Amino acid sequence: MRIATGVNVTPLMLAIARRPELWTEDTFLRHYPQGPFGMVDSIMLRFPEKVVFEGDDQAEQERKVALYKANQLPGHDQHESTDYPAYAKLPEAREIVMNVFAAVRGERLGRVMINRIAPGGVIYPHEDTPEHCRYYSRFHVVLQSAPGVKFRSEKEEAYWETGAVFWFNNALEHEIVNNSDVDRIHLVMDARCSQ
Repeated sequence: MRIATGVNVTPLMLAIARRPELWTEDTFLRHYPQGPFGMVDSIMLRFPEKVVFEGDDQAEQERKVALYKANQLPGHDQHESTDYPAYAKLPEAREIVMNVFAAVRGERLGRVMINRIAPGGVIYPHEDTPEHCRYYSRFHVVLQSAPGVKFRSEKEEAYWETGAVFWFNNALEHEIVNNSDVDRIHLVMDARCSQ
């Protein structure tokens, strides 16, 4: 659902262009095992603590991952996100995030990242973690797009134009294919909303 249009994304896009090293500071999503994001560059602005289960056998690692995804791993709250260094380096992002957060009457700010998919790139079909989807609403601010970028959720396909803000149900299977000749760049944010 489109919830806004005409967001001035130029200051943020210029700031990102001046700081290209931010695309490679954090490769967590790109290298997440069996993840759908192998062709995505991300600038992490806010994210939960990254938990790595090393030293356990495979069965124990799988058990801990399942507990973490269900938000039942003692000492960890997957809904708690903290500011990453890139958030301070891109103050232009904070204005957009806070404006969307206020518009949707957000009560708790979760993950915030900027994702880039190069021409020919994809985010493979997936659903996001059910516990996370029940807790947060997912919003996208389109920073750069072009005809040929296809967003599919279940059986519905849409083109999201630059400067628009969208909500979508990320619990449903979704994928993105960039068949355009420009990078597809979105600011993705989670907000806990009472309404």
